[in-house]
Amino acid sequence: MMATLSKLSPTSHVIDRNPGLPFDAEAIDGIQVNLSAVERRTSSLGGRRTVKKEHQAAWLLKAISCIDLTTLSGDDTPRRVKRLCAKARQPVRQDLLDAMGMGDRGLTTGAVCVYHTMVDTAVTALEGSGIPVAAVSTGFPAGLSPMKTRLEEIRESVAAGASEIDIVITRGHVLTGNWKALYDEIKAFREACGDAHLKAILGTGELVTLRNVAKASMIAMMAGADFIKTSTGKESVNATLPVSLVMIRAIRAYEEMTGFQIGYKPAGGISAAKDILGYQILMKEELGHDWLQPDLFRIGASSLLGDIERQLEHHVTGRYSADFRHPMA
Repeated sequence: MMATLSKLSPTSHVIDRNPGLPFDAEAIDGIQVNLSAVERRTSSLGGRRTVKKEHQAAWLLKAISCIDLTTLSGDDTPRRVKRLCAKARQPVRQDLLDAMGMGDRGLTTGAVCVYHTMVDTAVTALEGSGIPVAAVSTGFPAGLSPMKTRLEEIRESVAAGASEIDIVITRGHVLTGNWKALYDEIKAFREACGDAHLKAILGTGELVTLRNVAKASMIAMMAGADFIKTSTGKESVNATLPVSLVMIRAIRAYEEMTGFQIGYKPAGGISAAKDILGYQILMKEELGHDWLQPDLFRIGASSLLGDIERQLEHHVTGRYSADFRHPMA
């Protein structure tokens, strides 16, 4: 297991922060997406690429290190957030890690993601762990609060200790083709973040076409986003492989154009361990090894971690355990 996992261990490279680009309407107008090619590429992924046994366990352990362990419910309480943070610190039972030779590797999730009111609680609970706190902001999930309110929400979350801000865009700017307004909005959000990294949630399930997804992805990166993210998890359609392929290729195009590496975060509806393997394989094939690390790849999820731990227990013991043995919070 250790030899297998070492192939997926973090690389020692420094990621320069994306400064963004001036708005370029012609570049955005020229973006096209071949729908049939996207569907063909993603539909064939499962049949062409599979990982089994210790290799699958290694990939799932790597996935854990990239999870933004999330609670975004109306009934969130400080106690629930504290329990979630404890799970982020120790995402897999120690006996299972020991059995896989991973007991001393300090495995944690990539971050904990909460509403603004829970940022201080999460920061305190994670003190000394090195796990960052991400705050959803800018009128999450609809993103329709007044601009002044959205900017102040970002600043308050940063002041409370959030080192990552997951903003939501105004989807109406995309649907009406008002790309300059979208650029200006995200650029203002980036400035309000200061040193905190900005993850731009596009709400892809509400953008109608993959071409809109591609254009919104490029606009977000031009405006200075550090990550682009699929969904809030509240839409009727959230992360999918076709949407991911379009966003990932936009990231690749941006890197080829500027030299800057932008992170990717699928979120919403990813609850089964077998599903996340497809996203990891897509990242590796399209962007390379660098994008399998938590500084460039995050997974917005909560119940996913429980299923991964369940699969790891099966790998170690040969038996599947009940879901209730792997609680999140």
